[in-house]
Amino acid sequence: MRLNHITIQTEAFEKEIEFYQKYVGLTVSRDLHPFGKNIVFLSGTTDDTALEIIEKPGATDSGNENISIGFQTDDLEKMHNEFCSDGLNPTPFISPIPQVQFFFVKDPAGVNVQFI
Repeated sequence: MRLNHITIQTEAFEKEIEFYQKYVGLTVSRDLHPFGKNIVFLSGTTDDTALEIIEKPGATDSGNENISIGFQTDDLEKMHNEFCSDGLNPTPFISPIPQVQFFFVKDPAGVNVQFI
């Protein structure tokens, strides 16, 4: 068994898609618009766990302080600077042990996204 997808329901549908395309490099792997649904699946490759984005009016904060989605990046400082430049207010760098460093930023739906 493997993790197939993670779902985010949001009022900020287009902004959510743009966030994951721009900052994480995900692309639309499935688009249900042709079937009358505002649902897309984003992934890095066809074998990756997908991120399902569903448009849901009134879902203004899909975040939960106890849940986050994590992505590994090759240039943590560059990512942090990009979020700062774009006004997205990432957290300061966190380093629970010397070999690990990461930060969090909220996506347009309010979900905590960790970059490590």
